[in-house]
Amino acid sequence: MLLIGENLNVISRVIGKAFKEKNPVPIIEEAKRQQELGMDWIDINLGPARKGGPELMEFVVKSVQEAIGETPPLVLDTSNIEAMEAGLIAHKGKAMINSIMCRPERYEKMIPLAAKYNADMVALMWGPEGLPRDENERAALCVELLYAANEAGIPNENIFVDGIVTPVNIQQPQALSLMAFQEMLQDIAPGAKSTCGLSNISNGPPDHLRPILNQTYMVMLERKGMYSCIADAYDSTLVAIARGKRPDIVEVIHKVMDNEDIDMDSLSKELQDYVKTARVIMGQTLFSDSWLEL
Repeated sequence: MLLIGENLNVISRVIGKAFKEKNPVPIIEEAKRQQELGMDWIDINLGPARKGGPELMEFVVKSVQEAIGETPPLVLDTSNIEAMEAGLIAHKGKAMINSIMCRPERYEKMIPLAAKYNADMVALMWGPEGLPRDENERAALCVELLYAANEAGIPNENIFVDGIVTPVNIQQPQALSLMAFQEMLQDIAPGAKSTCGLSNISNGPPDHLRPILNQTYMVMLERKGMYSCIADAYDSTLVAIARGKRPDIVEVIHKVMDNEDIDMDSLSKELQDYVKTARVIMGQTLFSDSWLEL
């Protein structure tokens, strides 16, 4: 699994302050740490950036690339279209736009930027009615958005489809719907890549439960064809799993997905927790904050 580091984000107290003050030191330190941790991309999330967005995006992109070079490349993440273009102009090498919604008023303005600057793009399956209800609505939105991108000269290989991860504690069936959509993606859009905001799966549960939810769902999505994910660069276990260093965890999660009988007594406490977590995401167990204690 390829990883996009999520931590250079305006919601971080330190990074948000650095953005506001245009202080390059914390921004560069964060980018260097993510580079050292082996992230495949670094996401620069400015949020709406309504005031001075273009100047801020240019400043951040130039500060980061002057410090770390062109590797890893940057994912430009803002809803401010002018700021997005400023970042694309400043970026050296191939940038990624995160993201372009399946709403004509958005994609008719954003897709031309991806074409003009030869950028990869995240195609977000968020339509006129918001979150799609199931995998079939995701598929319909995908066809519409990728057709528009292809018409603008953007090949599927430059498109990362984001079917949208939602919190498992309030929308448990959506976790399965996204996995079903992932299985459909290559039939819908041959050659297209995929990504997702992985940490959304654990948005809401207590902080100490978030890593195992993220890790477990990443394994499940990868099995269904997920190409990359936007994730916490500092979750060392998640990074180890993504780099193929924890096949024991992957194996036991796959067994849950295949409905195999599992002798829990033969497993370590760590692996038992992954079994319990996978069962929650699969809908075999009702979600509660105490699922690991049951």
